[in-house]
Amino acid sequence: MHLSVYFKRVKQYWYYMNSGKKENNSQNNDSVDWRLKINDLVQTCQTELKKTTQIGKKMLSASQSNVKLHETYEQIGKWLVCQVKEKDLKIDDENIVNLIAKVQELKNQLEGLEKDVQDIKEK
Repeated sequence: MHLSVYFKRVKQYWYYMNSGKKENNSQNNDSVDWRLKINDLVQTCQTELKKTTQIGKKMLSASQSNVKLHETYEQIGKWLVCQVKEKDLKIDDENIVNLIAKVQELKNQLEGLEKDVQDIKEK
């Protein structure tokens, strides 16, 4: 059951339980106090639920943006490696040359692992 539906039912239940009881003034005041306390609790829970939902939406959006950012960096990296390999772009920075070598090393490692997996599957 959705949390807001639950809170509405709790609220309805308390109204129902207290609506038929009109024995004396002190009991009516007590029931009114309880109604106010329950209403306050329900309102607080609904407010917190709304905040949590908004935070969740923002976190999901941030996660999607992070994925897009990662994909964009990946595209830039692939383009750069391709340009350097084809000698269309001359790079003298040692860090970039080392990173490109590391990328090639990791690609070779992954290809070897993939071949090993295929060999195991064929056995």
